[in-house]
Amino acid sequence: MIPKTFKQEIRLEDGRVITLETGKLAKQADGSVVVRMGDCMLLATAVSARKQSPVDFLPLTVDYREKFAAAGKFPGGFFKREARPSDGEVLTMRLVDRVLRPLFPKDYHAETQVMIQLMSHDENVMPDSLAGLAASTAIQLSDIPFEYPISEVRVARVDGMFIVNPSKEQLATSDIDIMIGASADSVAMVEGEFDEISEEEMLDAIAFGHEAIKDQIKAQITLAESVGKKVVRTYEEEEKDEALEKEIYNATYQKYYEVAKKGLSKAERSKQFTEIKEASKQILNEEVVLEKKDLVSRYHSSAQKKAVRDLVLEEGIRLDGRKTVDIRPIWCEVDYLPSTHGSALFTRGETQALATATLGTSREANMIDSPSYQGEETFYLHYNFPPFCTGEARPLRGTSRREVGHGNLAQRALKKVMPDNCPYTVRIVSEVLESNGSSSMATVCAGTMALMDAGVQIKKPVSGIAMGLITDGDRFAVLSDILGDEDHLGDMDFKVTGTADGITACQMDIKIKGLRFDIMTQALNQARSGRLHILEELISTIKTPNKDVKAHAPKMINRRIPNDFIGAMIGPGGKVIQELQKESGCTIVITEDPVTEEGIIEILGTSPEGIAMVEAKIDSVTFKPIIGNTYKVKVIKMLDFGAVVEYLDAPGNEVLLHVSELAWERTENVADVVNMGDTLEVKYFGKDPRTRKEKVSRKALLPRPEKKD
Repeated sequence: MIPKTFKQEIRLEDGRVITLETGKLAKQADGSVVVRMGDCMLLATAVSARKQSPVDFLPLTVDYREKFAAAGKFPGGFFKREARPSDGEVLTMRLVDRVLRPLFPKDYHAETQVMIQLMSHDENVMPDSLAGLAASTAIQLSDIPFEYPISEVRVARVDGMFIVNPSKEQLATSDIDIMIGASADSVAMVEGEFDEISEEEMLDAIAFGHEAIKDQIKAQITLAESVGKKVVRTYEEEEKDEALEKEIYNATYQKYYEVAKKGLSKAERSKQFTEIKEASKQILNEEVVLEKKDLVSRYHSSAQKKAVRDLVLEEGIRLDGRKTVDIRPIWCEVDYLPSTHGSALFTRGETQALATATLGTSREANMIDSPSYQGEETFYLHYNFPPFCTGEARPLRGTSRREVGHGNLAQRALKKVMPDNCPYTVRIVSEVLESNGSSSMATVCAGTMALMDAGVQIKKPVSGIAMGLITDGDRFAVLSDILGDEDHLGDMDFKVTGTADGITACQMDIKIKGLRFDIMTQALNQARSGRLHILEELISTIKTPNKDVKAHAPKMINRRIPNDFIGAMIGPGGKVIQELQKESGCTIVITEDPVTEEGIIEILGTSPEGIAMVEAKIDSVTFKPIIGNTYKVKVIKMLDFGAVVEYLDAPGNEVLLHVSELAWERTENVADVVNMGDTLEVKYFGKDPRTRKEKVSRKALLPRPEKKD
């Protein structure tokens, strides 16, 4: 039996249509939907366990995968099967997760999984723009507890006009690339990169995207109603003990408040908070403490959280003693690591990042091979967050989603100021050595200085700052340069990076139900002041990029040669280029320009002599004498029938000077006219039509003797 399907269309301003369809696929999931735009199709499913997990958080997994078959491609590598998610897939998972997670009930702890799969790819549609819409629709079609629908869109600006969900071609010419996640009433998530735009332009882009999201939310509601909205399932609510909660609050709130007011370090503050918690156990019934230890811990956290938040709202004092607009003390150092191509140390309060910059050839570019995008990055950044940076000891399980996300944000922040004609592939690695909030922004600052230290001629230095928010009804406080605890206990994490002239990247997560535009405006303006303050600290450490790379760093020379000479440079079986690399000590990479079909030769080496040797070889291989011109040559070999000479302008480029072209007089012995090592001038005649070999002549430059009678 063919199942009954339900469809709902969303029509964009430019006439493109997004279709939501349910009822045909994955009917055993709690909710499923196929989202289609053009030939791009995503299948999203939502499933949640019927039983609560024995944890005090929501075990939510958001998974996004792009199937190679969707684009008619095979997975690269030895194993022809999709394996672990790519960085691009991880980033999309994070975009969706950050909008969904705050909207589940706080006491809902059932194992929940949202899966989104790209099943059909369209070159003109970027699938990650539809992932949030697909996920939310799948949940709306289920009975999973969820407060209200959301959606996500990408906004670009081309020729001054905003576009929703642009194509790759449109995005390539855009000065804005921003993803917005929101409900019908308020914005919940923002992430993007920009060409140094103003705060007002960013807000305009967010507002434009939010209007498109409202239409997508209406479509979700209409589709769910047409299918028949399921009754939201009931679940076992968290255990509560109001009397115990009140007892713990009364015993600890003021103590937590006083400790928070002292402006202590992270370690000392944590110690004193723990002491308060342990001391309170003496007041409580011992049996209660043992029997309800999870509740006791939860109520202590609640009292502590309220004390910290009240301190900020009532007195404008933060955990480390700062006011809301204050930036932590900063100190910086460049050229810290002697053997790297560039390095910088950035410390802000108890957050510290050590960044290195490494220069290489196009061979070191980061290859991206996914169903929706194939290409390479010649600038990329890797962010590492080891356990010791927070004083923890835990096993290393590979790169986390958080590390991928933070590294990508820093990469996008710095990418916009990279020189247009940078000859190098540049890799930045940020090692977070200490962390108490804003480690990704410390990475941006350290990365900027590492690039300048390496001699990369960036257009402008970039700084970054993380903003926080504490709200209580109509009261709110925007916090500059937040601590880790302020991120955990607060309502917002809004990271903004930029130059002195504008914003280059941002990332905003909201833990409450949306964010008012007036608060967002204040946060952006406050962020700009903080960003400029931090920028001054960077400039005072290193004002401009070093004029040249370091002595031990490789120098890059790019040369272009006609396509005909590529084979001669490589040699049979790569013999010529391999020997040249060995002799010169340089790395040589030869590629072909896809447009001009010219050969592009990259020479990377630390020795000026080695680089000069390679350039001389290129000159030699590509040397083309002009018919009728005179050239200086050197005798390198003596033969019975002539002398082999090489052009002084192109060492290694040889030609035979035949004995008949040595002199006007008959020459019996070549040595009578020239000897090994002699330098002389010859005239070039091109290829001899009889022998098909190149012909040069010495006698053509000599006066012709008069004929004897």
